[in-house]
Amino acid sequence: MKCTQTPGKGETMRIPIRMISIATTFFWMFLIVFLVSAVYSVKDVRFDFGEPQIGLTSDNKILFSLPITIDNKGYYNIGCFNVTTEILDHEGFMITRASTFIPVIEKGGQVMATHNVTININDLQNSQDYLFNDTELELREMVGLKLAEVIPVQASTNVSMPWGAPLYNFTLGEIEYAGFNGTHMTATIPMSFENHASFDFTGNIQIQMYNSTNTLVSEGQTTIETPQHVPYSGYIELNVPIIGITENGHLEVYFLTPLFEFGPLVIPYD
Repeated sequence: MKCTQTPGKGETMRIPIRMISIATTFFWMFLIVFLVSAVYSVKDVRFDFGEPQIGLTSDNKILFSLPITIDNKGYYNIGCFNVTTEILDHEGFMITRASTFIPVIEKGGQVMATHNVTININDLQNSQDYLFNDTELELREMVGLKLAEVIPVQASTNVSMPWGAPLYNFTLGEIEYAGFNGTHMTATIPMSFENHASFDFTGNIQIQMYNSTNTLVSEGQTTIETPQHVPYSGYIELNVPIIGITENGHLEVYFLTPLFEFGPLVIPYD
């Protein structure tokens, strides 16, 4: 019977260089096959970004919702799937940032998620531009994932998103006076605008009237409910003391809504 001698004290096991070379070759072959198959399996992974929806949150912020469906029919799991959106104004100032993270999407599985981004209009720099003028916002989209939960992949793109002003072409017409009583006149101020926004405009519009001596002579307000993409035409009536009426002066307009507060917008009259 043959016995196998084990190394004694002070002796080392010698592994032939040939065996090390073979093991290394197999390791690299395995690694190459794994990388190729992982990358190749991407063709069986489908990302579907649905139609974005615009609404309002319970705390009166604008909400952009993007439905996402990931259908992983590849050979490996997908790990650390992450979608990040940054919204910037036309000057490059970042208005808001939000991310959606999915830890693992198993092979053969399908995951549906909603990527939400909120905007507080009161946080916008130069908010007057966004309230009264149509413009564009820049969306910076970044997607990251790990193929087979190992190989990192990232992609990004910039797109423009149109912004519709809720008070587009806001205009006050010529003031018309009519008798009220022996001391006061009724001043009727026509008002119009177009709601180009993707949300309804609901709130109060307040007007303060100052005469040529910068004296506040009257004020009043009206409640407005204008659906999205609908024009508005109406008026505000003020009771003005006859002795306070001058040929010219200015009006200060304040907008008080659940979404934003803005004012004064100063408009001269003559």
